[in-house]
Amino acid sequence: MNKAVVWQAAAHLLAYPDERFWHRLPLIEEAAEPHFGTFLALASSLGSGELAAHYVDTFDMQRRCCLYLTYYADGDTRRRGESLAALKGRYRAAGWELMDDELPDFLPVMLEFAALDPSGADLLAGHRAGLELLRTALTERDSPYRHVIDTVCAALPPISAADRARAERLASGGPPAESVGGYR
Repeated sequence: MNKAVVWQAAAHLLAYPDERFWHRLPLIEEAAEPHFGTFLALASSLGSGELAAHYVDTFDMQRRCCLYLTYYADGDTRRRGESLAALKGRYRAAGWELMDDELPDFLPVMLEFAALDPSGADLLAGHRAGLELLRTALTERDSPYRHVIDTVCAALPPISAADRARAERLASGGPPAESVGGYR
């Protein structure tokens, strides 16, 4: 398995399914065969409108299906801001600059980084608990995107007992929250 190809393909497949998404599918299918065949077949059977609606309903409306990986460990806390800054610093140190409208913890961004930089695999592995929680949530929703996350996880080292326990804690308790000014 060429992990760089898998991660680059997954980055495109986890982006919003706009016109560019559909134009890239034949290239992704050819380059990453056989890793995404199930997802590609399901996406094609849904068509552009239905897949776009499913994407929004899944990734924009479901907290457990968040594509921003620091959210799982940090929630909407000040600590998440620190995690985002650390990610930006890591990208910058590798000579990689984000576009102004991109958050560094957006899974497609992290996957593109992993495809281009050898340290990216460690970055993804460091968010394994969040990836597992996302995978579980997508499986429960019977989302076609579960096949993309399954492939991403298969390209990583096996999940550790600590990451599995962290994912289970997150699944039961949710991401952290903080009280600011007496409100929660």
